Amino acid sequence: MVIGAGIFKTSANVAGLVPDERWILALWGVGGLLALAGALCYAELSAAFAHKGGDYWFLRQAYGRSVAFLFAWSRFAVIFTASTALLAFVLADYVGSVLPLGDAGKAAVAAGAVLLLSFLNLRGVRVGANTQLGLVVLDIAALLLLGLAAVLTVAAGTPAVVPGIATPPGLSALGGAVVFIMLAYGGWNDAATLSSELKGGPRRMVPALAGGMAMVTGLYLLANWGYLKVLGVSGLAASAAPAAETAGRFFGPVGELAMVGLVSATALAVMNALIIVGGRTLYAAACDQPLLAKLAAWDEAKGVPRAAIYVQTVMALLLIGWGSLNGRGFAQMVEFLSPVFWLFLTLSAVAHIVLRVRQPDVPRPFRTPLYPLLPLLFAGSSAGILLSSLLYVGIRGVTISFGVLSLGLLFLAVAKLSQPRP
Repeated sequence: MVIGAGIFKTSANVAGLVPDERWILALWGVGGLLALAGALCYAELSAAFAHKGGDYWFLRQAYGRSVAFLFAWSRFAVIFTASTALLAFVLADYVGSVLPLGDAGKAAVAAGAVLLLSFLNLRGVRVGANTQLGLVVLDIAALLLLGLAAVLTVAAGTPAVVPGIATPPGLSALGGAVVFIMLAYGGWNDAATLSSELKGGPRRMVPALAGGMAMVTGLYLLANWGYLKVLGVSGLAASAAPAAETAGRFFGPVGELAMVGLVSATALAVMNALIIVGGRTLYAAACDQPLLAKLAAWDEAKGVPRAAIYVQTVMALLLIGWGSLNGRGFAQMVEFLSPVFWLFLTLSAVAHIVLRVRQPDVPRPFRTPLYPLLPLLFAGSSAGILLSSLLYVGIRGVTISFGVLSLGLLFLAVAKLSQPRP
């Protein structure tokens, strides 16, 4: 759920903000540690409060139904659907680099990918999970290929590229770089929605989250080392498709074409994960809202929330249409989802401490180490990244993303008025 197209796009943005090889690798390492801290906190929450709603259930236990519903609304209207659209644009752009697609063709590819993956998931949870497994294998292969290109470059005695300017970056540059880095690391929290469906019980969330994040951090450091050894800091910063360019430098046109295919598969993998997880969150919220009763339908035979997946697919297609019409695609989706995503991740971090205090007797198969220091680190870093994202997207981005979020408040008001009076 973490390894995705972000690592194949955001590294160039980071190099543009922080023109020093050592700082770049250090920031990616720190980003992995922050994500691991969050994963350890989520491991406790997922094991203690296992539920198909994941974060939704934590937030409901800590803050009540209204905040939990707003979170579910944010995933449906902003976070998951915008992330799906964002990755669909990445896929379309990479396909467009090897095929003569116009703007309309790219929009068709993006929409077609969403429809195909939704269809596969509607066939059943096993089909969706097996599709995910196969695509993630390709993700890892792409990252290992980047590392191999760097190793062969060094072994061949290729002259070292310019390492970049060895000066500490400013705070604004660091903040912007962290936004892009944590975007690439984002997604580990989504595994919480599968806590009640894991073979072996909720305790299995510990190796899934902590072990998974350790592996992802290693792969991301390998990929960035590969970029820097082959392209250099300035080459990485200037590249629109650093993965394809890195492979092309050493393996030629065949390698570049192979990398385009692998990155496209990566985009499909994360889109598939978002469809798997997003439908479950919407289903959990619908179970608590009588006005959404039709979305609270679980297909027992297939193991999927069929109605919720339908609605989620329609919203993603609408966002693809919006991004295609204004021509900003990927950038538009990043600005749309970042502030809302970090707002609720900060609330989830604080919920870890709130639930320890309010519900100390709930069985916790796993307890986050170094409590309360690790949860406080997770909460503080999430709040800092929230601030950085607000500064990055500006007034326009904040107005749009929080404006859509506020529609959830309007729905809550209507739902309250529609309830029969005692």
